[in-house]
Amino acid sequence: MTTPTHAAPPAGSPAEAGPAALLSVRDLAMAFPGRRSATGRRGAPVRAVDGVSFDLAAGETLGLVGESGCGKSTTGRMLVRLLEPTSGSVVFDGRDVTRLSQRALRPLRRDVQMVFQDPHSSLNPRQTVSRIISDPLLVQGWSAADARRRAAELMELVGLIPEHIDRYPHEFSGGQAQRIGIARSLATGPRLIVADEPVSALDVSVQAQIVNLMERLREELGLSYVFIAHDLSVVKRVSDRVAVMYLGRIVEIGAKRDLYDAPQHPYTRALLSAVPLPDPAAERRRERIVLLGDPPSPAAPPPGCSFHPRCPKAQEVCRTERPLLRIAASREVACHFPGD
Repeated sequence: MTTPTHAAPPAGSPAEAGPAALLSVRDLAMAFPGRRSATGRRGAPVRAVDGVSFDLAAGETLGLVGESGCGKSTTGRMLVRLLEPTSGSVVFDGRDVTRLSQRALRPLRRDVQMVFQDPHSSLNPRQTVSRIISDPLLVQGWSAADARRRAAELMELVGLIPEHIDRYPHEFSGGQAQRIGIARSLATGPRLIVADEPVSALDVSVQAQIVNLMERLREELGLSYVFIAHDLSVVKRVSDRVAVMYLGRIVEIGAKRDLYDAPQHPYTRALLSAVPLPDPAAERRRERIVLLGDPPSPAAPPPGCSFHPRCPKAQEVCRTERPLLRIAASREVACHFPGD
């Protein structure tokens, strides 16, 4: 039997966080109330996010990946305070976002913005593009004329025709609508953008165009991204570092090249084995890792390692002791038996 490694405190603990961190997330958690039964009794709370911690440097892109329901979108919404965390902290540029009042949050909205998954559902169909893009500026006290002028500039920046500024969202394609959403997120000159599945609702050819746009904007404007996605090919393209989530927890986080070339967590290896390879011969030779069963319910997570019911390497310690993130092969891994 392999000897388990002992878990150590996460390397990204507050005492070790680097001074260059633009965003520091510590022990972030979100529990939703359980459903009521027919008798009116409330079920167990659903722990959608269960102790997420990471740092993001200025100008960096962190990819957040995992299966549907793993908590990555909930994490993204807590970063911008669209959801109130149950516990934990989100520190942006030295300010704890989770402790700010709604009034104190207003200046922060200039620096932190969000791009949503479905471009059309995130745009008000009753407003023109001019109003959609300029709304954040009007809230910040801009005049209507200056806000409209800035909206036209942003349309051109994201590859849209400024003369279409008085059109409505239904007059644009999905890719164009997402460009409008990106332009709106840029209106106040943010430093950080949380992109929640920004290309998953688009055709493959359009996805590449939006990814190229976001990469260009990062270079030109010095942006930082938290890029949430389930497509590991897209994440590999845009990210500097990647965090893999499973059942509300980060199970592996590290530099993109390290994680893709030599994944240490069994769940990460299973996800990467499903990513198509460009070489047909290599695709035929590669071993596909098929996980058994479905992810457990976050309302009733298994004891110990949450992945152990589906893990081919699980041993007794995995069923009783929760592994914490620790350094293994140049990244952090929450596994008692990392590596091959």
